[in-house]
Amino acid sequence: MSWFEPPFHSALLQQAVDAFTRLPGVGKRTALRMALYLLKQPKEDVERFGTAFIRLRNEVKYCAVCSMLSDTDVCPFCADVRRDKTIICVVESVRDVMSIEQTGHYKGQYHVLGGIISPIDGVGPDDLTIGALLERVSRGEAQEIVLALSTTMEGETTSFYISKQIDALSAQVRITAIARGVGFGDELECADELTLGRAIQNRQPFGYTNINKT
Repeated sequence: MSWFEPPFHSALLQQAVDAFTRLPGVGKRTALRMALYLLKQPKEDVERFGTAFIRLRNEVKYCAVCSMLSDTDVCPFCADVRRDKTIICVVESVRDVMSIEQTGHYKGQYHVLGGIISPIDGVGPDDLTIGALLERVSRGEAQEIVLALSTTMEGETTSFYISKQIDALSAQVRITAIARGVGFGDELECADELTLGRAIQNRQPFGYTNINKT
């Protein structure tokens, strides 16, 4: 029996606590506080709270062009005619798009891979949206691909793979990478806005470095 079960003896409370503990970083004590807090709120507020998450799960879409989260088939970034369609910034996750947008230094388009190549985790190129990216490149509109992936071993490997695939499609497309203001081994979403903004502005031609070399 877990520590929080007595003296509540409520299966519904137990279910609510168990549901909250499935969230990242939420332990049983925090989950119990959340559940008890919701019990004190007006019924209408709790219903709106629950409805928001149900609608999120059932109605949110992935952009048909770049795979960014969107309420519509095509996300606002891809639909915005003011954004530069000749530049595509390739990122690992939706959170990276949000991080880059906060800098205010990038006005091109995006492509969300949905992860990075990681054989140890069973993630290969076919598990990502690399194929969709190559289709976008093959249409001939993109003039620059900005590789803005995490500077980890897996991120570097993914960048190298993508650059080789694009080179095979078109020698006219410029491939760049964010400047190393983002330290090696850092996750993109953890970089502060100033550092990330400068890294985007000072992007460099992508060249694969043998990261196993000491």
